[in-house]
Amino acid sequence: MKICIVGSSKLFYSGISAYTIVQANNFQSRGHQVSALLLHSLVPRLLYPGKDRVGRGQHAPYFTPGIPVYDGMDWYSPVSWLKAREFLRREQPDVLIVHWWTSSVVHMQLLLALFNRMQKEKAIFVLEMHEVVDPLEARIMPIRLYAKLTGKLLRNFCDLFTAHSEDARQQIIKAYNIPENRIFVVPHGTYDFYGAMDSSQAKDRLDLHGFVILYFGMIRQHKGVPCLIRAFDMLPGEIAVRSTLMIVGEDWGEDRELESSLRGAVYRNRIVFMPEFIPDEQVSLYFSAADIIVLPHMNSSGSGVANIAVGMGKRLITSDIPTMIESFSWYEGVTFFPVENHEALRSILMNAYEDWQLHGVRCYQFKDDTWRQIIDSYERFIRCLIPTKWGVNSAKAGKPCDNDFADG
Repeated sequence: MKICIVGSSKLFYSGISAYTIVQANNFQSRGHQVSALLLHSLVPRLLYPGKDRVGRGQHAPYFTPGIPVYDGMDWYSPVSWLKAREFLRREQPDVLIVHWWTSSVVHMQLLLALFNRMQKEKAIFVLEMHEVVDPLEARIMPIRLYAKLTGKLLRNFCDLFTAHSEDARQQIIKAYNIPENRIFVVPHGTYDFYGAMDSSQAKDRLDLHGFVILYFGMIRQHKGVPCLIRAFDMLPGEIAVRSTLMIVGEDWGEDRELESSLRGAVYRNRIVFMPEFIPDEQVSLYFSAADIIVLPHMNSSGSGVANIAVGMGKRLITSDIPTMIESFSWYEGVTFFPVENHEALRSILMNAYEDWQLHGVRCYQFKDDTWRQIIDSYERFIRCLIPTKWGVNSAKAGKPCDNDFADG
């Protein structure tokens, strides 16, 4: 197939940026002809909570040589939109895979959908949904109304949808009334491009000692960081003084409870709070220094941070959100706890500390075939809609995939 993948560029670097690149590379490695159309400036910088870090850092991974890349469409630049149209005309993809995670860029995605409709041979338009709804958009009425209207317009252009778990799939079906045979599940691919360092050396570089607990990633209200602070505060003194809780990530100021939780923490001197964006080249340093990764999310449709932890073989503790259970229950190094239950999390932290004392740093091995599953899933479902290229029974031409396929 000729596949064009649409995602965010490295200017406003995020997990979507990395996912776009790794997905493109994996499609190419399977023999498909791949191109990438990137959304360069996602919003005017003054409106972006992380404006101070926009454009900083080099950021791994990189597109494999031979993948044509248009970088890219700017939020406010019609000229860049017309250049995107020319890129699509030149590449003439059979399939457009468009990553959706926020309505702030939906006008650019709508333009791409319109450009696609204007093509002599329209590509299959697939919306890969990384969120059911952005939590910030859901809380602010004008943005919620805008997201509802524009989202409905965009979905009308879509041939297929994907979600990263069956739980997310069911939420999307319910929220947007999408027919069940138009949406299927592909897993979130594991990130294994961060090379691990020696744990002791990483701790020395960060001036850390003892047992290191790491929360990593964007700090937002639904991420549940105060629950982790409360659980850490409940640890016995003899464990807490030999431990360090690191909270590292860009803080958008949404979590009003976070400041008071930190200020009132009994073991505040054992908490390292770094509310800043960490460049990609330093990610390995923090994960290598950590003995466990804790993600106390209150809700989630998937987690790039968890996939970094798994890719590096780290012990992972996360809340028992259905999506997280579905995505990571196969991983030997994962432990789940009830959402927002800081007492249960405290017990798990104590067990992890005792295990660390007995066995030291654990590294969990796994067979990473998530990207193979992703490509297999896409190939299987797209066969339903472009049978002439795949030798599929013509009776299926242009029809939705069967329900049993949609069930994953």
